[in-house]
Amino acid sequence: MAKLSASRSGIYRFRGAFTFSIIILGLVIGLYIIITALSPALVELPIVHRLISRPEPVNKTVLDDRLYIPQIGVNVAIVTGDTEDALTRGAWHRMPQNGDPEKGGNFVLSAHRFVMSWTPGQTVERSPFYNIDKLNIGDQLRVDYDGIRYTYAITKKYKVSPNQTDIEKTSVEPKLTLYSCTLRGSADGRDVIEAHLVK
Repeated sequence: MAKLSASRSGIYRFRGAFTFSIIILGLVIGLYIIITALSPALVELPIVHRLISRPEPVNKTVLDDRLYIPQIGVNVAIVTGDTEDALTRGAWHRMPQNGDPEKGGNFVLSAHRFVMSWTPGQTVERSPFYNIDKLNIGDQLRVDYDGIRYTYAITKKYKVSPNQTDIEKTSVEPKLTLYSCTLRGSADGRDVIEAHLVK
């Protein structure tokens, strides 16, 4: 009888320890998912900004086409090609025939607002325009394009509906147009930033 009681006691202890372990594991996984989902928003915190964001090179050697927005920790490749492929690789140069820094016109770049990935770093990397709405009039950003570095200053910020494609039309005055879906999703509309060439 004593052996049976000790055996049951051991089973209860094992079940308790197992249940406790499962609860702790669930909490850790849940916390990790929350941190990963919030990681693009946390880039604004100075300590996270320093750990995650990649600063633009100090030397002015231009090796590839890139977009730098220091205020929101953006340092991404400027890419062309098919929609999904381009958006997974950086900022998509939409409608190259409508403009670029070299020939003028409307240089349009679009990027993902939020894409959940396996790690916080990957989520930040795949959500380059998460904080696009935090930019202000007068903020400067830089573009490396075809071997030359260009500086732009933000002159406008506004929202458009999903079907307002006129933001991509060519323009007489050279400008840079950045846009992405709002945080409510593509059906809600687009956040748009316009910037004009400083140098």
